[in-house]
Amino acid sequence: MVVGELAHERELIIIGGGPGGYQAAIRAAQLGQSVTLIERAELGGVCLNRGCIPTKVFTEGANRLASIRKAGQFGIESDSIHFNLHTLQTHKEKTIHQLREGIAALCKANKVELLSGSAFFLAEDRIGVENGDQYAVYRFKHAIIATGSIPFIPKGIEIDHKRIVDTWSITKLETIPETLIVYGYDYIALEMAMAFSVFGSRVTLIIEKNDFPFDHSINREIKRVFKKNGIKILRNTAISAAFADRNRVSINLENEVLTCTHLFVSTGQKPNTDNLGINRIGIEMTSSGFIQVNKQCLTSIPSIFAVGDVTEGPALAVKAIRQGKVASEAIAGISSEADFSFLPTIAHTLPPIASVGLTEQEAYEQGYQINVGQFPLSSSGIAAISGERDGFIKVIIDKESQLFLGLHMMGYGAVELITSGVFSLEMAARDEDWLFPTYPHPSINEGMLEAVESIKKQAIHILPPLRNEIYKV
Repeated sequence: MVVGELAHERELIIIGGGPGGYQAAIRAAQLGQSVTLIERAELGGVCLNRGCIPTKVFTEGANRLASIRKAGQFGIESDSIHFNLHTLQTHKEKTIHQLREGIAALCKANKVELLSGSAFFLAEDRIGVENGDQYAVYRFKHAIIATGSIPFIPKGIEIDHKRIVDTWSITKLETIPETLIVYGYDYIALEMAMAFSVFGSRVTLIIEKNDFPFDHSINREIKRVFKKNGIKILRNTAISAAFADRNRVSINLENEVLTCTHLFVSTGQKPNTDNLGINRIGIEMTSSGFIQVNKQCLTSIPSIFAVGDVTEGPALAVKAIRQGKVASEAIAGISSEADFSFLPTIAHTLPPIASVGLTEQEAYEQGYQINVGQFPLSSSGIAAISGERDGFIKVIIDKESQLFLGLHMMGYGAVELITSGVFSLEMAARDEDWLFPTYPHPSINEGMLEAVESIKKQAIHILPPLRNEIYKV
């Protein structure tokens, strides 16, 4: 076929049906665009089918199992508790199917055309789509690239998806590992380390750096909680090679060899751009291999946008979702931009972690004189009721202006509460904006109030000596 011959005309083509792609499609349809969404695998992308949703099914399973084991304090008695991985896998697949069907229904309701196949650019205004023996050419007015990312695997590690697994296959294991080594310190590594520890695996976490990528208070609490749960942490350690035989995995470190039944590698993602043909049309890339975009998610070609993991920044669904909507709005002529200054970071560990804004160290490095308030959840009434006393709430406030700079939490309820920190940063809140409102009682919310009150030595549920020893005022 001659390129350009029998090209089908389309207004907006989106390549990739993950969180960024399908939400861009629906938003564009809401704004009156005629939209074609192309996905080569399953709707929902990596997030729904191999990433966010499957791993959260596992973390929720671990949460439920851990709760049942502690239910005796509430008078709930059980002679035996049995965890069935096969049943959890069935629930995972059912959840994925239901959500995938929901996305398809939403696209249909918004009159989004769905095409199956692999798409690649032929020119600045054309793409080819292959689906088995079928091939078609489409000419577009605008296009959005939303092809996501694939796991980054360090050299020397041979992934077999059975004993050595990555972020796409960790939730497909058919048996609980007897011994599991987790390599990495991102949120998925932390979540899976904790989940499989609850399921019964003996877990060791290997991180290449000296510490985790959170505020130092969270880093300290992670180490305490992991130790409490029997998870061993090896820091400043790298794996040079790993391979599996029929019964075990051999892992080469700098000065020793470790063995385990399974190795999980979670060392980051790389953009999925290799087969898109973007070099053919000259889209500018960053030095680290991502598609270069501006705040409207526009690439160096005026008709082509890019969103999600193919662009620089954290490989998070929340980023892709926001960028997808922004790109569609920009195409429709709406003044919109993606700003991730206050992008929250979360991990569904036990208990969960949530963080937004500057860490204490970052605040000092940027020249702020700060007040730091911290409230231990062991002093919370609702934590006493639930028995979930691990964790804390920490606030960072500029001493001169009283502006709120950051919120860092580890404890049950943290994921839901972090939005309060996002709103506070977006609205340039001051300490008085936290002190003035009333908070439901009993609730974890009260911990945020007492964290701010501790700065002014007004916290009720912190002993006076602790205020002086722990909190900087």
